[in-house]
Amino acid sequence: MDAIEFPAGVGKLPLGDLAIRSGLEILQAMLRGEYPAPHIAKTLSFTLHEVAQDRVVFKGLPSIEHLNPMGGVHGGWIATLMDSALACCVMTTLKPGEAYTTAEFKVNLVRPLSANMGMVFCEGRLIHRGRTLATSEAFLRDQNGKLLAHGTETCSIFPLENLVRTS
Repeated sequence: MDAIEFPAGVGKLPLGDLAIRSGLEILQAMLRGEYPAPHIAKTLSFTLHEVAQDRVVFKGLPSIEHLNPMGGVHGGWIATLMDSALACCVMTTLKPGEAYTTAEFKVNLVRPLSANMGMVFCEGRLIHRGRTLATSEAFLRDQNGKLLAHGTETCSIFPLENLVRTS
């Protein structure tokens, strides 16, 4: 069975690097294993798979740890994977010294996911980038390309010095 790997481990991005590198450069470096994956990626078994300007693809491996009481993959797992793709395609547009956060997102679950379905792929694409807001769309598909979920997101963009981070 497929597995999710984290060649650079998990952790946080150095804020200093966000001040001098673009979002696209940071994500490309993360994909090459020069930066760690975020902790949530290990916890929920998904990772960045492809990066280009205005577009990212994440891959995820739903498992028994992600099931809801009814035996299907929890909608929160799907939403977190989709939020990552929706937000990171916006991150590809950030200039050095810019930061962002999700302001709003909507996910439509069109098919159930199971713990034994194998790898799924979520493509996020930029719709619009303005000075302080950006919008994106994403599509979650199984290994055969069958649509499982789709969604949209709005991200707020702001100066990096406004980012509040603990520890």
